[in-house]
Formats: sequence, C-alpha cells, structure tokens
Amino acid sequence: MQITVTVNGVTYTHDVEPRLLLVHYLRDVLNLTGTHIGCDTSQCGACTVLMNGKAVKSCTIFAVQADGAEITTIEGLARDGQLHPVQEGFWEKHGLQCGYCTPGMIMTAVDILQRNPSPTEEEIRHAIEGNLCRCTGYQNIVRAIQYAAEKMRSGS
Repeated sequence: MQITVTVNGVTYTHDVEPRLLLVHYLRDVLNLTGTHIGCDTSQCGACTVLMNGKAVKSCTIFAVQADGAEITTIEGLARDGQLHPVQEGFWEKHGLQCGYCTPGMIMTAVDILQRNPSPTEEEIRHAIEGNLCRCTGYQNIVRAIQYAAEKMRSGS
C-alpha cells in the first residue's frame, strides 16, 4: 500500500507492507532512530511520537493507519538549533540516566503540556504512567516537565 505522511515537517510517500508498524517505518524506512523500540506491546512508551498533535505509541499503529497524518518525532522538536523546552528541562534537571526511555518520555511530556500548561506534580505523574523508566525514581523527570511548563508559560 502507498502512504503519504508528513514527519517533522517533511512529506514522504512510500509503498509499505500493510503489517508494517509505524515505529519500524520511522526507524527503518526514514532512518529516524530516536524513536525507540522497547517492548512491542505498548507497555513501555519508548516508541511514543506525536501523531496529529497527540502522543501515540508507534508500536501499536500500522504505518498505513498514519496515511495522511502529521507526525513529530524526537528529531523534530528542536527548532533552529534551540532545544524544545521539554528537552531543555530534561537536560537542566537531569531527567534521564541511560536515556533509552527519554525520547518517548519527552514526547509524552510535550503532549501533556499542550493539553495542560500548568500541571500539578500529581497530574504529571499520572500522565507519564504509560512510560516506563527503569533507571530513575521519576523525581527528576517530573522536575524536568515542571521546568518546561514554567519556561513555556513565561515565554522564555
């Protein structure tokens, strides 16, 4: 089947197998390897991307289901050499250790802050429940998202 998708602002058209998962399309066809494969069962969230502005786990979506969609991956967040505020928050507040879960966690955080620019700590913790991190206790991840929320609200 032929699909056309816009990924990080660039439109692509490819013939794909109907059973090809979006995560494999992004990684293997487009060479956007920032989207990680963690579990293939939607449990870990490492494969989270934004599809039409909403966080989705790309291991649960076929590439053909994304036909016509606008997708943002971790590679598409930074603009003009400037980190997205969530990326900056993870850097400034040490919101990562090994980094494997980080792209999916960041993409989930972007979605959280689009929906709720002033989340409480409890709301942040609830929103990231679908993203697993085996290295941290989540404290710095929460701090990173709070940092980004403040930065985005203040416009700095």
